Amino acid sequence: LAELSTNFSNNILDETKAFSLTVDSADSAKLEGAPASAKAMWAQSHEQYLKKEGNDDAKIDPETGPWRITLDGPSYIATLSHVPDREIREQIYRAYITRASEGNAEKNNVPIINEILKLKTESAKMLGYANYAEQSLASKMAPTVESVAELTDLIAAKAGPAAYTELEEITTYARSKGGDEYAEDKLAKLMPWDVTFWSERFKEEKYAVTEEELRPYFALPAVLDGMFELVKRIFGVVVKPADGEAEVWNEDVRYFNVYDVDTNAHIASFFLDPYSRPADKRGGAWMDVCIQKSEAMKRDIPVAYLTCNGSPPVGDKPSLMTFREVETLFHEFGHGLQHMLTEAEVGDVSGINGVEWDAVELPSQFMENWCYDKPTVYGFAKHYETGEPLPEDLFEKLKQQKTFSAGLMAMRQLYFGSLDMELHSAYDPEGEETIFDVQKRIAAKYQPHNLPLPEDRFLCTFGHIFGGGYAAGYYSYKWAEVMSADAFGAFEDVGLDNDEEVQKVGRSFRKTVLALGGGIPPSEVFKSFRGRDPIPDALLRHNGLA
Repeated sequence: LAELSTNFSNNILDETKAFSLTVDSADSAKLEGAPASAKAMWAQSHEQYLKKEGNDDAKIDPETGPWRITLDGPSYIATLSHVPDREIREQIYRAYITRASEGNAEKNNVPIINEILKLKTESAKMLGYANYAEQSLASKMAPTVESVAELTDLIAAKAGPAAYTELEEITTYARSKGGDEYAEDKLAKLMPWDVTFWSERFKEEKYAVTEEELRPYFALPAVLDGMFELVKRIFGVVVKPADGEAEVWNEDVRYFNVYDVDTNAHIASFFLDPYSRPADKRGGAWMDVCIQKSEAMKRDIPVAYLTCNGSPPVGDKPSLMTFREVETLFHEFGHGLQHMLTEAEVGDVSGINGVEWDAVELPSQFMENWCYDKPTVYGFAKHYETGEPLPEDLFEKLKQQKTFSAGLMAMRQLYFGSLDMELHSAYDPEGEETIFDVQKRIAAKYQPHNLPLPEDRFLCTFGHIFGGGYAAGYYSYKWAEVMSADAFGAFEDVGLDNDEEVQKVGRSFRKTVLALGGGIPPSEVFKSFRGRDPIPDALLRHNGLA
């Protein structure tokens, strides 16, 4: 299974690297309106390609091109979000959703998926479980497949109608602004490569703020300073740069030490690898263990790896982050804090070890909430050139944007989670139904407003469940989201502007959720912090779905 998962991930990486689309200078009109940061990224990609091919003197002007669009995360998202040319968006989208599938026999993940599912079913039955989902849930907080479905359908009942309304609004906007090619008699409904583009335009007009307008206020060095100030304020820890104290694998990588405010003791360290490097680094963002705290192994200082795939510096500019990348950084730092601030001394249950999979996202998703807290944001949102703070009207719009397309996004996550659970609980790898039949069936329930294309091969790149540890566990993002929203509600209850009370609640969160590790059931850990079981009210309220 380990070998199959590795091959699955390597196929995705190889297929992602293998594709590129070069837009020549003569076709610059096709990229008209694309942000300067995206054009700089694509120009830099083409420049690096030319140098790799032996043209050491290559120098590409971001304004005149050529531009090389790839399938790595930042490039793909920028294309779907900002390129006005429908043909380019369609070409990139179709290439993205068919990676590592039947189109390339050597990199085809379909047989790998079937073999993984077959072996997991066999191993589960050998251990006395009916299926792999049952085995997976035996070590998770959710008691049964039915309980997961119950929470999924509870949220879907609120999010589904909202998703329909949101897509109708985006479609109406596209038809009013997109010209003749979006007329109803020529385009019955928006295609998948249209939805993101017009959603972004609608959001920009509705809130009069663009991701590109915000980027200059989110320079990575300042964001790090603000994030470290937050954890000092609420958790009582100080983070200090320690570059040079540990060997790193790339010049981009930073190293930091963590100290307790009260004792000044060095309690943890972490590596941060912040930027996308499509040539040699897989996409996504993750936290991993470098050194585990363990009394038996005489290891008192846990060390974490924090990896993101954010926008790299371009020229003499620092990394200017999208707000989504800021949230991702806070998310991964939340994982890192649970690893680093553990007080459990038995290695098998210290930090994130032994924490039930559907509870392990609690600290990470909890940290994302602070990206909408004014004192926190104004601790880092300063223009990288002038030092001017983020204008207040932009911050207010940023908060309003949080609930934009909340229904569509929630239904997308419920779709992924239900698809994962169905494949691991009811699918027969040797039966007549294919994995793509299952995908269509689940999509009809959770994505009826935006059904995937017949040739969609998303499952071939569903790395979370076939190349990572989320098999029969993808639902845990939503499960943990309920807990994380409820946990943040404890801070809201005392008043986010009440610094003294916020610090008290923060220290309690550190001493329970972040400190106790996997030796205590997460339901008990949550109760020790919140005083009761989690409820979904705060999540629905935060998402505007109450």
